[in-house]
Amino acid sequence: MNNKPKYLNRTMSALTLGFILLVNSPLGFTKEVSVSQSVKTQNSQVTEKHVVNLNESTFEQLTTLKGVGDTKAQAIIVYRQQMGGFKSVDELIKVSGIGEKIVSQNKARLSL
Repeated sequence: MNNKPKYLNRTMSALTLGFILLVNSPLGFTKEVSVSQSVKTQNSQVTEKHVVNLNESTFEQLTTLKGVGDTKAQAIIVYRQQMGGFKSVDELIKVSGIGEKIVSQNKARLSL
């Protein structure tokens, strides 16, 4: 048997329902999305201006380049480890998956 008073059950049900509605509220999601979007926008503006050194940049820094995702960033790191570093920015074309288009899109941000 349930020894709780009936009013307590109704109160708990109302509180639970209120919490569920609050958590799933579109307003709550809107705030989260707008904050994360503004952070992403700020991050992309900052990274677009930073120079990426092909011989010293981290995995995360390499992924800020246009057209370079996780796989290509890893390929750049492997290439520079195997070849002892890049001698020129144009040598980036020799990395698997990187073509002239990616090099030309990022040329202003690339350094050695």
